[in-house]
Amino acid sequence: MNYQWYPGHMTKAKRMMEENIRLIDLVIEVLDARIPKSSRNPDIDQLGRGKSRLILLNKSDLADKEINVKWKAYFEAQNYFVVEMNARSGDGMRLIQSAVKEACREKIERDRKRGILNRPVRAMVAGIPNVGKSTFINSYAKKACAKTGNKPGVTKGKQWIRLNKDLELLDTPGILWPKFEEIQVGKNLALTGSINDDILNPEELAAELLDYLGVHYPGLIESRYGIETSEDFVYNINEIARVRGCLLKGGAYDTVKASSLLIEDFRSGKIGRISLECPDSEKEEA
Repeated sequence: MNYQWYPGHMTKAKRMMEENIRLIDLVIEVLDARIPKSSRNPDIDQLGRGKSRLILLNKSDLADKEINVKWKAYFEAQNYFVVEMNARSGDGMRLIQSAVKEACREKIERDRKRGILNRPVRAMVAGIPNVGKSTFINSYAKKACAKTGNKPGVTKGKQWIRLNKDLELLDTPGILWPKFEEIQVGKNLALTGSINDDILNPEELAAELLDYLGVHYPGLIESRYGIETSEDFVYNINEIARVRGCLLKGGAYDTVKASSLLIEDFRSGKIGRISLECPDSEKEEA
């Protein structure tokens, strides 16, 4: 299956970000805590050279708690400031303001010495599609400032948002990069919803997910659906279709619908807290 997806508006969005980076003090990069490696756009590192950096591990409530701790330590060892959060519930949000001040301490002190006391930190919020940037901004601002949606590509243009006297945010569209060098990156982005579902084959994606869970999270599928599993994908997806009533006319199992249901259950956390990547690489290979 081809996981490459780079619609035309992303080229324009990247160019816009390049034009605005000179106005920025801090780059806030929102990552999906389930796939921190795969959800990092390499272009952001290039774009943010010389800028203070803050990483937000969003959707941390959906990821494996122990692996969240490892990813936080991994990025902090590379001199990033890191906050685990859940933009929808607001968990972790109270830690962000202090992290922003710490990340921009030198800039704030430099302004103070120059007699500039009221200029807010200007931060660019960046990340891949559907990672939760706009939800984070709305939750942080406690009002609907940015458009949100449960599919990639909702934010199409830039938007400056004044949160308080200390911080202004530049919301930017989610951008991928033109070609994934590793096929696993494409799989992980597809599984977590950062690639348009319309170009994907849900049965192939469900097979990848079941294989991974069978190795790294044994028992979760059995517990969620009340079935016995085997190493055969067709058997497993038929069982899920049977217990969830995914049937075609004539009584045949609707494996496409069952596959889509399985993927949605993973994305929403109904199967359990699952990470698809680990910094010590023991869970990076599906």
